[in-house]
Amino acid sequence: MKQVVIATKNKGKAKDFEALFTPLGYEVVTMFDVAPDMEIEETGTTFEENAILKAETLANALGKLVIADDSGLAIDALGGEPGVYSARYAGDHDDEANIVKVLEKLQGVEDKERTARFCCALAIAGPEIETYTVFGTCEGVILHEKRGTNGFGYDPIFFVPELDRSMAELSPEEKGAISHRGNAIRKLADKLPTLLK
Repeated sequence: MKQVVIATKNKGKAKDFEALFTPLGYEVVTMFDVAPDMEIEETGTTFEENAILKAETLANALGKLVIADDSGLAIDALGGEPGVYSARYAGDHDDEANIVKVLEKLQGVEDKERTARFCCALAIAGPEIETYTVFGTCEGVILHEKRGTNGFGYDPIFFVPELDRSMAELSPEEKGAISHRGNAIRKLADKLPTLLK
């Protein structure tokens, strides 16, 4: 069976892709399965650049089809911050500290000025295909305090107006239906059959 490698060591992320690739005859594996010691430095200045960098580096190293994503939060009142630095905004992958930093920076900013979006760039690269990227977003507003216990990262302070709840108050199914990653995956799904011919 052909393999597609998801450029993550997070098994949960890989699950999102299984529904896409299994019907096309691909086994979905993660870096944890095939390149557990490999570290790829994200030096891009945009989500797309980082996704392409990860996908192409891994595809070249393994000679396999690879999908990489880079995602994060862009807040309008902060000029697009934290952007590509979302995971490391207040240090090294500390969700709580990142939330505190965002809320401190937005102190005194009115609700109507607290617009933001989650962004996700997906890149697919491999020996027989030209690298291709898709981009998904989810629009919202940054709350003044945390709400909900589901999800991770900035989910507790990201309010989705159309659902009148924070991202952390949604079930995984509800989140998948509207999330930035869900939107990007659906765009990739539409394109996959032609890419993998």
